[in-house]
Amino acid sequence: MANDTKQTDQGIAGHGAFFQATNLNAQEAEAATAWVRKHVDRRTVDLGERMDDVREHMWELEKEGEIIVHRITDQHQPQVVNTLFGWEKRIPTNNLWHHKSCGQCGNIPGYPTSLLWFMNNLGLDYLDETDQTSCTAWNYHGSGIGNVESLAAVFLRNFHQAYVSGKQHGHELGHYYPLVHCGTSFGNYKEIRKYLVESAELREKVTKILGKLGRLVDGKLVIPEEVVHYSEWLHVMRNRIASEMQTIDVSNIRVTMHAACHYYKMVHEDAIYDPNILGGNRTAVGSSMAQALGAQLIDYSTWYDCCGFGFRHIISEREFTRSFTIDRKIKVAQEEAKADVMLGIDTGCITTMDKNQWIGRAHEKNYSMPIMADVQFAALACGADPFKIV
Repeated sequence: MANDTKQTDQGIAGHGAFFQATNLNAQEAEAATAWVRKHVDRRTVDLGERMDDVREHMWELEKEGEIIVHRITDQHQPQVVNTLFGWEKRIPTNNLWHHKSCGQCGNIPGYPTSLLWFMNNLGLDYLDETDQTSCTAWNYHGSGIGNVESLAAVFLRNFHQAYVSGKQHGHELGHYYPLVHCGTSFGNYKEIRKYLVESAELREKVTKILGKLGRLVDGKLVIPEEVVHYSEWLHVMRNRIASEMQTIDVSNIRVTMHAACHYYKMVHEDAIYDPNILGGNRTAVGSSMAQALGAQLIDYSTWYDCCGFGFRHIISEREFTRSFTIDRKIKVAQEEAKADVMLGIDTGCITTMDKNQWIGRAHEKNYSMPIMADVQFAALACGADPFKIV
């Protein structure tokens, strides 16, 4: 491979010259990956050293008249949770603006439908927004075609729409608060918010763009107080759902959880942790819903691993993706946890693990398992129609 000029220029599978074969022997490969098994069973971030909280800088920018912060108010009926560093995060539960997922609506329509089904049955107010675009993060992570300015402009455009959306329904600005369905959008938006707050140059560039689009309020950018994922809403609503709506006993079901990398590995200080859920060593969302419903929540050694999707290599290394999801996730969950089902909280993860299980047959690895979103599992436990809703 080293003598192949074309391969050297393109790197492995065309990923670029910086991707080169390591040519490790078996012993070296084991040493290189041993840290995974050694460290991921417990959080390894130094919680003694306080990280910078981007929200504190948002308040300063708002006081200086540079931005408007879309606030979570009493009308949104927020509930307070703790994130990785023990910081408080407020999760709105009512008057929600749904930022839907292109992958969910296209591949797993029962995913968003289950969420809306819950909100309808709980009598909550929400807006199923029609004036919303994709976050474009799939394109950015999958191909590298994109830049921070374009991502920031899309982020600000969508969240401006959330801020003003109540006006046409007779409400004041900020009436509906955005709830992001997709883990990719969620992780991307959190990173972009951090860049915006930290970079005056980026704010200047996108203010010009948003001005041309008519997406400023009093000449200012609108940035949300919190970026909120639907699984966080489900987390804070779990006990109400279980007590008011559950109709089916799931106590005999062994559940494993896969949390999306873009939920808790990107801007990890924002992810919710709870000492009562898997010892506080795993992010709480998803797992908490299964636990509240009374299912048997089982941990396993590759919990921390990616599902295999990875954006770039689902395109260029699809067989690696398929093999990874079988060998590192589904096989382990079956053999270690004896799991009946695996739950997820993101479109790409569930699509990857659910739709690629056939690949195992090619290598006589006949591992198969139902894969679904936490909200789909909850809807089933609460009597939702498996075909019309879930």
